[in-house]
Amino acid sequence: MKVALDAMGGDHAPAVNIGGAIDALRYYRRLHHLFLVGDQAILEAECRKQGLDLGDPRVSIVHAPEVIGMAEPGAKTVRRKKLSSINVAMEMVKEGRADAFVSAGNTGAAVAAATLKLRTLPGVDRAGIASALPNEYGLCHILDAGANPEAKPEHLVAYAVMGTAFSRNVLGVKNPKVGLMSNGEEDEKGTAFTKEAFKLLRQTPGIHFIGNVEGRDLFETELDVVLCDGFVGNIVLKTVEATAKAVSKWLKTEIKGNPLRLCGAVLAQGAFKALKEKSSYETYGGSPLLGVNGVVIIAHGSSTALAVRNAIRVGIESVENRVNSCIEEALAVVALTPANLE
Repeated sequence: MKVALDAMGGDHAPAVNIGGAIDALRYYRRLHHLFLVGDQAILEAECRKQGLDLGDPRVSIVHAPEVIGMAEPGAKTVRRKKLSSINVAMEMVKEGRADAFVSAGNTGAAVAAATLKLRTLPGVDRAGIASALPNEYGLCHILDAGANPEAKPEHLVAYAVMGTAFSRNVLGVKNPKVGLMSNGEEDEKGTAFTKEAFKLLRQTPGIHFIGNVEGRDLFETELDVVLCDGFVGNIVLKTVEATAKAVSKWLKTEIKGNPLRLCGAVLAQGAFKALKEKSSYETYGGSPLLGVNGVVIIAHGSSTALAVRNAIRVGIESVENRVNSCIEEALAVVALTPANLE
């Protein structure tokens, strides 16, 4: 198993990426080689600082002199900065030198580079980001969480098939439940876009489509995949993240303001720790970009070393479970149904 890590990507690069690399090499013995892609001098200095032995045969630096900044326009910069860490690492996946790509860098650039270099799988017009949210029953993945803000109804059909394949084969969910994000659970609710998507999804074989769902269902309902366009998905994801941070901050303020509450907090610290682990994006690491002809994992821009380590884990698991082959097989079944041959 060989992973190409965009070591220059993210708000806190390269420090967190090197820290995550150290942990990944320690915890995942099936990680046969980790390529640290980025400016060689900078990465060597950071490796020395954190004690990562570059004499280890399982790790090496691949020089990429350019960096795509977090605020730069994705597609344009990918074409302009051909020697960026994102481009060089993605090229390694394309050429088969790496099995997976991981980056906490510019999402737009990562999506553009993956689409341009790896292309999409047969039957996929647009790739989608599947981002995990914890709920009462396990994990629910929002698909798409930002790759395709102007989706068409047929794109959501492909997302449903891909999300089902990922949940079943990588996460081990026997019969993944798929819902369509709308403004009401009734079949007739929604925009012209969601109504058309609903009609197509109801006719799609190989998925367990339960109909329309609302925002509250992300946490209260047994759901594995929630479908929406990338515009809605990205807003939902960032709103949930911001809400979690705000509630955590308010809770700390209220606890610290009362000695009795502080005593109670000490007794409940185990519960607080478990809740933090369950609700933190660090635990889930990165979001797979489903639909491209290669394994691409996009991590949060503000990723910590723990998040980077777990993003590498998601990449390893996706490769090991042949997620793209499973997606291709599922899409082939959809393409051969009578409704899709008309």
